[in-house]
Amino acid sequence: MHIIRDETIEYIGILSKLKLDEGEKEQARKDLAVMLDYFDRLDDADTDDVEPMTHIHQVSNCFREDVVTNKDGQKQVLANAPEERNGAFAVPRTFG
Repeated sequence: MHIIRDETIEYIGILSKLKLDEGEKEQARKDLAVMLDYFDRLDDADTDDVEPMTHIHQVSNCFREDVVTNKDGQKQVLANAPEERNGAFAVPRTFG
């Protein structure tokens, strides 16, 4: 069982910007000790035949090539504009 000092709990409270009363500090101390004990148990796991990985899914580069596939569609886009001016959407003025 890990022993968590009072200074450590105070420091964690400062870092997390939490104001803990004595009961909450004691509970945090117990919770932290349980977590650290669990990490110790993970150290005992046999991982000799396990390959390191960066993600749980077997995904390689899933990005597509950045290729331009459309041509100048300005006329088609402006066909949907309620009003067009100088090759752009015309919108009401928002400031003076």
